[in-house]
Formats: sequence, C-alpha cells, structure tokens
Amino acid sequence: MPQSPLATLIVATTLVRLAFAWAIGLGVDESYMVTAGRVLSLGYFDHPPASWWLSWGAAHLAGTEAALVVRLPFILLFALSTWLVARIGTRIADARAGFWAAVALNLSPVFGVTTGSWVLPDGPLDAALLGAVLCLLHALPARRGWGWWIGAGLCAGLALGSKYSAVLTIGGAGLYLLTAPGHRRWLLRPQPYMALLLAAAVFSPVIIWNATHGWASFAFQGDRALGLRFRPLEPFTVLGGEALFVLPWIWAPLLYAAWRALRRGPRVADGGWRGWLLCCVAAPPILGFALIAAWSDKRILYHWAAPGYLMLFPLLGQEIAARIGQAWVRRTLIGTAALLLATLAVIGTQERLDWLGPRLAPLLRKDPTPEGLDWTSLRPELDARGLLPPGTVVGVPNWRDAGKIGRALGPGVPIVVLDRDARQFGIVRPASGFVGHDLLVLVVDHPAQVAATLAPRFGTLAPVPPAPVMLRERTLLEISVFQGQDFRGLP
Repeated sequence: MPQSPLATLIVATTLVRLAFAWAIGLGVDESYMVTAGRVLSLGYFDHPPASWWLSWGAAHLAGTEAALVVRLPFILLFALSTWLVARIGTRIADARAGFWAAVALNLSPVFGVTTGSWVLPDGPLDAALLGAVLCLLHALPARRGWGWWIGAGLCAGLALGSKYSAVLTIGGAGLYLLTAPGHRRWLLRPQPYMALLLAAAVFSPVIIWNATHGWASFAFQGDRALGLRFRPLEPFTVLGGEALFVLPWIWAPLLYAAWRALRRGPRVADGGWRGWLLCCVAAPPILGFALIAAWSDKRILYHWAAPGYLMLFPLLGQEIAARIGQAWVRRTLIGTAALLLATLAVIGTQERLDWLGPRLAPLLRKDPTPEGLDWTSLRPELDARGLLPPGTVVGVPNWRDAGKIGRALGPGVPIVVLDRDARQFGIVRPASGFVGHDLLVLVVDHPAQVAATLAPRFGTLAPVPPAPVMLRERTLLEISVFQGQDFRGLP
C-alpha cells in the first residue's frame, strides 16, 4: 500500500485532535499536572517526569498554558505512535496490515482520544514502547544488531521515564527471549544487557529524585498493588471495563488476533515469532493489572492496561486487511468513525456553546461540563472584588480542585493544598511553609463541612460571598470563599 493513505490518516486525525483540544478545557488530572508541574524537577510524586516536562516545555515556549498549547506535544506524539503502529504492522505482515492497524488504533477512544490528545503520561509511554518493539523486531533476526538494541534500550528508558508500568512491557520482552527457541541465543550475548543498562541510565534521574525524596513516588505507586482483600471476581470487572475503554467490538477482535498469533507459535521459519513477540509484550500489562485487582484494596483504573492492548493492534491490522473486502468489516469501521466523530462534536460544542444547558445534569446525575471547562471566569471575579492583591496565597482543600483552581488563577498565584494527601503540591509548596500566613481559601464542594474541618487550622476563617464559575450566561458552579488568618498548619 502506498504511503499516502497513512499520511492522510495521520494528518486528518491530528487535525481532529487539534480541534477537540481547542474546544474543551483541561480535565482534573490534566489541570493537576500542568499546575503542580510548573516547577521543573527530575521527578514527580505521581509519575516519572516525561509528561510533566512536555507540558512545562510547551507552556514556556509559547508563553501560555492554553489547553491547545500544553496538549500539542501529546497530539504530535500520537501522530508518531500512529506511524509506529503502521511500521510494526508492516514488519509483521505488509503495508496494508500496518495501515489498518493504524486506523483501528485511532478508532479506539482510550488511545485515539485520551492518550492521543490529553496531558497524561500515556502519550509518551505509548510512543516509547512502540519504538522499543519496532527496534526489537529489527534487532532479533540480525546477527549482531547493536544499533537496534541500543535503540530498544533508549526507547525502554524513555518509556520508564514516562510511567512505571513500562517495566511490565519490558518484562514481556524478557519473557519472549525465554520462550522463543529461535532467539533464545540472545540471552548469551551482551546486546540485551547493554540495552537494559542503557534503559536504566535514562531512568536514573527518577531514581535519584526518589532517593532524595524518601522514595515517595515509588511508594505511592507500589502501594496500589498491595491490599488485604480477596475479590476473585474483580479481575473480570477490570477486563470488562478495559473492553469498554477500548470499545468492545475492537477489544474482542484484538484478543482473537492474539489467540491466532499464539496458536501459530514462535517459529522463526514462517515469521510466527513476530506475533509471539507482540503477545509476550502485551500479556504482562493485561494480565498483571487484572490479577492485582483480585487482592488490591485500591481501585484499578481501566486505562492502566492500555499499553498491553496497544501491542495487539498490528495483529488486528493483519486480520482487518484479510477481511476488508467483507461488507460488515467496512461498515464496522465506518460506523465507529462516525460515532467517535459525533461524540467529539457533541462534547466540544457543549463545552464551547453550552447548547445543552442544564439538561445534562438530570440525565447524568451530575453536569460534567465544569470538569471539561477551564474556569477562566474565576480570576476576573476575584480580582474585581479585590481578593487577589499581589502576594496572595490560595489554599484549597484537595489536590483535584487545586489543579483546576490553579489553572484558572494562573502561575502568579501560589496554591497550597490543605490536606495530607497533597500529591506533587505537597512537594512543590508544602503547607508547613505557610504557617503564620493569611490564606484565601477556595472550596468547591461541601463548604460547610470543609470549613468546620479547617477552622481549627486558622486563627479565624471568615466566609465571604462565593465566586461563580460561568459558561456564557450560565452559572456552572459556585466556589465558596473564605479569608483565613494565621494559618496554624495541618494536624
């Protein structure tokens, strides 16, 4: 297949993501990463630094934290991921398989929408993992392949620098070397070990940061795999949730394609080893998080296993290419594309025009519009009332609301989270550093309860009229405002 269809796909889907990124504001997690990540660091509380650095760099180069600007690196990275999936599909089969693998990837919401445009660690993670696998596909059949092994090590290090769960995919590559007789000889050669050392070197700044911060990030993420509860049915719930995120009619064919590759085996002579490799790197994230759900008392988020499914798209592309002449396959692809575009259009126009107004709240129990909106009306409202003179420090009861409020107020207003679970805010600007200061306290939910909890932490905590968050002419929510004097620290 010529390159023009793939180029057309990449350009068209990138333009759609740019429009969608412009239409909606940053979500809760995105706002948190941008706001708490304003101070550049070797490491961060929640994740390794790659995604934080990308949003920080984009904001500083452009001189603005506009949603489209901070999302732009992630949109471009997904264009790269689309190309890499196509290259892997071409490597295991042909260019037609690569193209349809790229199409299917863009139609899956967890990849084509969230990973493809939002400020999340998954964007750099997926691109780096795909780069590592493509390097392995070139390195394994070579006699020496030093260059490809070095490329695999660099990409693996970049993946680890994006999200800790990359270690599962890297472990899957080791599983492949143990289970594929035709390439097991690499275990006796220096190239794989040099690649691991290179990956560790790229990842070393994160280790240094953790060592100087009480291993905070490692402990936070590692704690999610611990627990004292036995829930034997929870893995099936997790797999079901993952199916919804991927789309069930894409998820099931992905597993079918994997089953077909596993049946073929890791033979070198007929090229079956390539599919076996993809299944080996896919299995640890998919099976690992499902199994952890059986005993962990923490919530397993469905997108955590996405890198596993990512590795199966080249296999799915091969299956689609073999059946694209069948009407039901074409109808499924076209229908999915139409559904996805319509959904993005509804969300984007709602966030810009509010054409549904308050009618969403009864249908969804809670209006989701404020979460997808940048609260730009907050800063002018507080300025007009003289509540944000130079030097004002704003206290917020939790890190989730701190991200949205910090984005609204801008980089010049320090944000302090008044809670023990302050995440990166607690490292950048710990509440203990503001003992004795006066704070302007902004509360999004349950103001009476929060005020009663915080009142002992101040000399006085006096309410003033709330500040509305507006979309066009509608008040989406009211943020309660308190003037706190003589902050006494957290208990």
